[in-house]
Amino acid sequence: MAGGLLMSGALAALLTTALPAHPATSPVVTNPPPDKIVIDVATVNGSGCPQGTAAVAVSPDNTAFTVTYSDYLAQAGGNSDPTAFRKNCQLNLIVHVPQGFTYAIASADYRGFASLQSGATGTQRASYYFQGSSNTAFKTHPFNGPYNDDWQATDSTDVAQLVWAPCGELRNFNINTEIRVNAGTSAPGKVSFMTMDSTDGDISTTYHMAWKECPKS
Repeated sequence: MAGGLLMSGALAALLTTALPAHPATSPVVTNPPPDKIVIDVATVNGSGCPQGTAAVAVSPDNTAFTVTYSDYLAQAGGNSDPTAFRKNCQLNLIVHVPQGFTYAIASADYRGFASLQSGATGTQRASYYFQGSSNTAFKTHPFNGPYNDDWQATDSTDVAQLVWAPCGELRNFNINTEIRVNAGTSAPGKVSFMTMDSTDGDISTTYHMAWKECPKS
């Protein structure tokens, strides 16, 4: 078990309150299932998440999970390494859900800090897919200098367009994230950077889950 990436049972096996009754005609569950969910990290790869620098935790009410990064920084300009302008991270998650339910990622909240010189730009983007299915298109959020503040971006999906995990199958869920910084027309010697972490604590990325009952067999 490397770098604390596999959550302990005590952290992952979080219980919630009972699921209230809902009309059988409605396929979408607005509350999480009553039993626990468990999320394990199968693999984590990328320049933005070296081993031991990303961790996953499930919310107490099973409605979201959070990925925390501690070394996710891209920079450009000045004496920056030429390869440092782009950092990425691919998480391959094993999501164990209660029998009779499936899930989809309804939205994702990203946040970090950016220091962009005048003329520089930064970009955050992400894509999502289940094992064996096509990769979704990247959702992109641009930022323009001058900028020196926290940043936040949200990817949202309409209910009708949610991509659900296949019922009765265990399919790993993949999240690809990326941040880029372009020095652009900023003054020579000036460094611009963008993080999904911070000097005074980790920055968390939250993924909000939607739930649905599977058809009765």
